[in-house]
Amino acid sequence: MRRCLMATKQQAFIAFVGPVAVRLRLEGSPVFPSVRVAQALLETGATIHSWNNLVGFKAGRGKPNAFWDGRTISTKTWEVYNGTRVNNVTANWRVYDTIDDGFRDQDLLFHNSRYYHVRTASTPVEQTQALYRAGYATDPAYPTKLQNLISVYNLYQFDEEVIRVLNELNKKIDELTARVKELEAAPDLEVRVQALEGREDMQEVPSWAKAAVDKALKSKLITTGAGSFSFYRLLAIMDRKGLLDGK
Repeated sequence: MRRCLMATKQQAFIAFVGPVAVRLRLEGSPVFPSVRVAQALLETGATIHSWNNLVGFKAGRGKPNAFWDGRTISTKTWEVYNGTRVNNVTANWRVYDTIDDGFRDQDLLFHNSRYYHVRTASTPVEQTQALYRAGYATDPAYPTKLQNLISVYNLYQFDEEVIRVLNELNKKIDELTARVKELEAAPDLEVRVQALEGREDMQEVPSWAKAAVDKALKSKLITTGAGSFSFYRLLAIMDRKGLLDGK
């Protein structure tokens, strides 16, 4: 029963954090959604504390910025030093107004040169390894733990969601680009259509209608040879049908 409750808690946590991770990735975050959700699971145990720090971001020597106002909270944790786990280590964590602020502050951190390989990782697995190598965590098993969480909870679904949305956006961009090109060509097209529909008089009798016009003038069916495209087309059709002969 307890295991079932734990699973439900983790699933609810994933359902809440996953869409946020997807949205941030679409907005330009370097963190794969699968890695972001896995890291949040690992760092918090699927619990959203009042300080909204889901990524284990310590205060360090950082200065307040647009997403962190300098507030901290201290708790006990454990670290690995020289291959040995040390318990009851006091750590100062950053406090945020929202989980979005925590994630965005982490993205700012990853723009530092130290995290170059984190932000340029081409796969989630590569990114989990880069996090450890850059010193984000002291636990040597950190990458493996993240990768296990990604696999167990199928967190790749959030990466796939990003790809799906981007494909749809690219399709819409292509459609809009094609539409713009059509609109850019519209003025010339409109002129041609207007001519075909007889909205503008032609300056000269077209050669293909001259015989028909002459017949119509001779028979006094018309009094002028000036007209529109439709006018000449009608006379040409009448001539082909022999309706102008003998008039």
